[in-house]
Amino acid sequence: MDEVVHVAITRRVRKEHVSAFEKALAEFARDSLEAPGTRGVQFLYPAPGSGSLEYGILRTFSNREAREAFYQSPLYQKWQDQVRHMVEGEPTCRDLHGLEAWFRDPGSGQHPPRWKMALLTWSAVWPVSMIIPALFLPFIGSLPHLLRAGVISAGITATLTWVAMPQLVKLARRWLHP
Repeated sequence: MDEVVHVAITRRVRKEHVSAFEKALAEFARDSLEAPGTRGVQFLYPAPGSGSLEYGILRTFSNREAREAFYQSPLYQKWQDQVRHMVEGEPTCRDLHGLEAWFRDPGSGQHPPRWKMALLTWSAVWPVSMIIPALFLPFIGSLPHLLRAGVISAGITATLTWVAMPQLVKLARRWLHP
């Protein structure tokens, strides 16, 4: 079975091209979501007031073959040509595996020790795995066990993805990246 592939790309944008790059990036992202095997794209903009001109692009592909096909595609080559004058140098690309996808420090590109990533993840999973069933069971208690388990696990996954982990990683940033 193929595994989902996450790729982190960083680009340093020339100051005079920031707004044009952001516009081109949004258009490219929209168009690129149609590429076969593409599962999603997220942007990491420089923090306001930081003076940084480094942009992060996180892409997810259904498998390694989809990733390779995307980066060899005419669509990607056209994007590279379009922004070449807007950026400094070539993009830095690296695959992210497992917990690394959550914990990459956008400023340095570094990851905390695995034990810190595991401990922070556990501290989110434990309460979320108790709260979600307590909230959902009154509404789905009559469903078959397999379906209940699916709904509860979807609730846990969504809560971890969009609520718990982003907040915990933000709160623990100084501990994760001293």
